[in-house]
Amino acid sequence: MALPGRLRALILAVALPLLFLSASEAGTVGINYGRVANDLPNPAAVVQLMKQQGIAQVKLYDTEQTVLRALANTGIKVVVALPNEQLLAAASRPSYALAWVRRNVAAYYPATQIQGIAVGNEVFASAKNLTAQLVPAMTNVHAALARLSLDKPVKVSSPIALTALAGSYPPSAGVFREDLAQAVMKPMLDFLAQTGSYLMVNAYPFFAYSGNADVISLDYALFRPNAGVLDSGSGLKYYSLLDAQLDAVFTAVSKLGNYNAVRVVVSETGWPSKGDAKETGAAAANAAAYNGNLVRRVLSGNAGTPRRPDADMDVYLFALFNENQKPGPTSERNYGVFYPNQQKVYDVEFVLGGNSAGGGGSSGKDNGGLGWQDNGGVNAGNAPAGAGGGVKATSTGEAWCVANAMAGEERLQKALDYACGPGGADCKAIQPGAACFEPNTMVAHASYAFNDYYQRKGRTIGTCDFAGAAYVVNQAPKMGKCELPSTV
Repeated sequence: MALPGRLRALILAVALPLLFLSASEAGTVGINYGRVANDLPNPAAVVQLMKQQGIAQVKLYDTEQTVLRALANTGIKVVVALPNEQLLAAASRPSYALAWVRRNVAAYYPATQIQGIAVGNEVFASAKNLTAQLVPAMTNVHAALARLSLDKPVKVSSPIALTALAGSYPPSAGVFREDLAQAVMKPMLDFLAQTGSYLMVNAYPFFAYSGNADVISLDYALFRPNAGVLDSGSGLKYYSLLDAQLDAVFTAVSKLGNYNAVRVVVSETGWPSKGDAKETGAAAANAAAYNGNLVRRVLSGNAGTPRRPDADMDVYLFALFNENQKPGPTSERNYGVFYPNQQKVYDVEFVLGGNSAGGGGSSGKDNGGLGWQDNGGVNAGNAPAGAGGGVKATSTGEAWCVANAMAGEERLQKALDYACGPGGADCKAIQPGAACFEPNTMVAHASYAFNDYYQRKGRTIGTCDFAGAAYVVNQAPKMGKCELPSTV
């Protein structure tokens, strides 16, 4: 129960240190480091850039030795890749898989903190003739890791594209293609469950938006306030296109069995800063909004989807650099957060609070070290219009901020301390005898305080994070007889 004396003490104890969000209580954000270019910095300079920017995880597309050596003794966690071209050999010859693991993983571990192996990449889309070889290759690579006692720290997976789905709209209709469901996806999910690994998904809301801009809201694609989209099949309402895409995957997975223990890692996602005339939405401002809002959401512990609201999400942004030799439309060469000269294409931070070096800094208010900022962590003075900093809610739809019971009482207390103290929320209604004192629980009182703070801040993005202790809902929450206002 939330005792009235404790609440008064919390309001008075604003000088106490507030709780930082630990890495174990939220998802993580990494970066994809592709090298399809002839003008990139050398690997040592790239690793230094990642360290300066606070990038703690990187996903590679090969096992280039100069890169793996440069990453040694940095603490940066690494996912390496066995390319599609080597799938057949790895699937048909266990000895090949063992030699590959010895040469490309064991030779560098643990100095280089390799934590995963991506076996192939979007095999169903780019190497269809190898589809049947995928799970056998994964199995042999894992067996090689086990033989070398590396199967616990190093997990095996394979990134799939959303084209593996036969249907994805609405999310409740998500289903894998008939040629993949039983033949490949179910064996893969069994393998992931048995080995304690995760399903890697490459998801790009940009493609869906660009091809359907007449019916998909840009705000919906960029994690900005919007009216939402109702899934009539599930009754769930979606306010993010990425959420809808991921829940389509979750639905498809559920139709193959109970794989709730298999986490999903977003192995690629991003937004291009430039594109051809027909590539609607490709712009630096939109890229800054998408990546910036996604990073803040993941790191604040609010990355769950309507179908899996409590799930933390690990995400790898695509990509570290613009790559000038990638084929295809202009957008393909403009997904980078950085230019090859190591200057930012747009401002995005990889840590809460914008503390990474060389990133332009954040102009958000200091919230006592709790790890969130009133302007959502974007330097509103430097970011392009619509980049996410200080973005206001639209007039369509309603939104409330409520406490996340999963955060635990300690984190809720400290966030409540801030909201009712220096945060400026009006907490008189949750005092003994007042209209919203009942129900007398920490979650109810914190929800009232968080919501009052959120509404007073104009529902600005980032003001309902409280380091993962709160999240936004779009249906009026029930707190006994107390009604939380959607305005102040």
